[in-house]
This record gives sequence, structure tokens and C-alpha cells, in this order.
Amino acid sequence: MSLDPEFEDLVNLHYSRLFQFALSLTQNESDAADLTQQTFLVWANKNHQLQDRSKAKTWLFTTLHRDFLSTRRRLQRFTPVVLEEVDEELPSQAEPTGQPLDAHLVLEALSQLDELFRAPVALFYLEDHSYKDIAEILGVPIGTVKSRLSRGIAQLQQLLAAHPAEPADESVDHD
Repeated sequence: MSLDPEFEDLVNLHYSRLFQFALSLTQNESDAADLTQQTFLVWANKNHQLQDRSKAKTWLFTTLHRDFLSTRRRLQRFTPVVLEEVDEELPSQAEPTGQPLDAHLVLEALSQLDELFRAPVALFYLEDHSYKDIAEILGVPIGTVKSRLSRGIAQLQQLLAAHPAEPADESVDHD
């Protein structure tokens, strides 16, 4: 695949200075190379939007700087950490309380819910729909969805509490 000669000329003309600028920002050769390549990728996809080709150099430097700032903001919000270094800061995992619920038992209890509550609970927990999606599906306001979910969950908890999960019988009769 051959490159567009105009694009190739642009890369040859500005790559070195863009890379130096990126290196001054990132202080890391690998990151600077990535940032420079990303800038040319954006150019390849959006250069048709630039009316005055004499402003290409300015556009490239501006794009590189904006990408750098965007990446830096994202890294500041989501600082990567090595888990082993912060192990003592992590919350301890709570021991499971009570018996684990049998999926069959939960589905059976769900089928016993009042019809008004069954659909929102099933759509939310079994189908992973958002409140907004459930409201659209059922044709009701989001507040109604939240209310029905709350009441449905309370009713489901009552049904499950009335029928505690029994441990599986692992004994086998060998008669």
C-alpha cells in the first residue's frame, strides 16, 4: 500500500519537530512516539476539514498538545497502581453471610411476585436493563420503575426468607 505523497511529505516535513515537542511534554521517548503517531493518524482521518493547508503545521502541533493534555487528565483521574504496593489499603473481603441462594429458588420466588413488580425486577436483574430502558419498555415513568423495583425486591426478600435454602442432600441410599 503506497502512502499519499502529500501525506508522506507532511510527515517528512514535521515528524522530527512534532516528536521533539512531544518528548518535551512527555519526558518519555515511547510516549512521545505514540503521541506523534496518534497526531498523524488524526491528520489522516481529518485533514479534509482544514481549508488552508498552510496552517497544517499549526494544526498538527495543536492536535498533539490537546491529545497530550487529554491523556494527562485521564491519567490523573485514573492513576494506575500496583496492587501489591497498596494491599494493606484494600478492604478485606467480607465472609459470605448465610446460605448461598439457589438460582432455581430465586427464579421460583420471582415467579411468585405480584405481576406489577415481576417485570421491572426481571428486566433489571436478569436482563441488565437500565431504569430508562425499563421505563421505555413498560411505558411508565422512571420514578415508577424505581418504586416498583424497590417494592419488588422487598417482596422477593420476604418470599426467600419464608423458604430458606436447604443444603443439598449429598447422602446416597445404597439399599
